[in-house]
Amino acid sequence: LYLSAQEGILFFYHIKDLQYEMKICADILQPISSLMFSPDYTVLLLVTDQGTVYTYKPAHSGEAVKLLDACSSCFLAADFLTPGNKYCVSVTISGEAQVWFLEDGTCLSKLNLDIEVRVT
Repeated sequence: LYLSAQEGILFFYHIKDLQYEMKICADILQPISSLMFSPDYTVLLLVTDQGTVYTYKPAHSGEAVKLLDACSSCFLAADFLTPGNKYCVSVTISGEAQVWFLEDGTCLSKLNLDIEVRVT
């Protein structure tokens, strides 16, 4: 089980029967607003309240890597494009949808939805 704390810490809880073990995986120093696993569960996307997107690879147990940084408008949400885990799509508060190459954070495509986006 992966979860995040208000302070921007990503935790992993290994639960077996009635016992559990907690591990701190990453500390990105910004509150995390959402977590999303790739379809094959090899990459975890972390979206912060400030609109920054990080990737975390559980099998490598390393630090979270900053993939996308908030530009003119904060990223509100991000998710993987399936099949696979090479691309993700993000949407900003101002209504811009973007497709990203996860390997290096290259923006491949943009579409302005001409509407303000909110999370409910």
